[in-house]
Amino acid sequence: MVDVPDLQYLMVDGHGDPNTSPAFTEAIETLYPVAYKLKFASKRTLMRDYVVPPLEGLWWAEDMASFTTDRDKSQWDWTLMLMVPVWIDQTMFAAAVEQAGAKHRPARLDDVRLQTLTEGRCVQTLHVGSFDEEADVLARLHEEFIPGHRLRMAGTHHEIYLSDFRKVAPDRRRTILRQPITSET
Repeated sequence: MVDVPDLQYLMVDGHGDPNTSPAFTEAIETLYPVAYKLKFASKRTLMRDYVVPPLEGLWWAEDMASFTTDRDKSQWDWTLMLMVPVWIDQTMFAAAVEQAGAKHRPARLDDVRLQTLTEGRCVQTLHVGSFDEEADVLARLHEEFIPGHRLRMAGTHHEIYLSDFRKVAPDRRRTILRQPITSET
């Protein structure tokens, strides 16, 4: 269990199978140019440099079984995210979006937003392996660990991709699986 502070992110929403949805790829292709414009602006104007962190995602569906037993990715909703420091404000964000669209405008640039995510108390685990092998881990987390500790799910499933899935073999990928929770009342 971890207590996660409020964190600020660049976010883009979408729906559907991440393996086949053009919107998923377009979201990634939009987030990184904006993130790097912010990084360099922060370094140049504020003298505050930082590392652009790994890609993260929030995942949900009307029927959460689509993540575990049914594994129907076409039913998934998602928000892809890149964390940015708290000193990045809306003015810097707006300037970065404008700069990112100046030459080769990313397809989802109008959809990117700067938003704070509040999760609070969460359970999380490290998953090593392909994304398709997460179903068993998630089932144990959702159906055994959480109720077994008198907890209940209270927010959106969150993944942090420690490995670049474009470069790392599926069996070697490292992903933090996080689920916000509350105590049963």
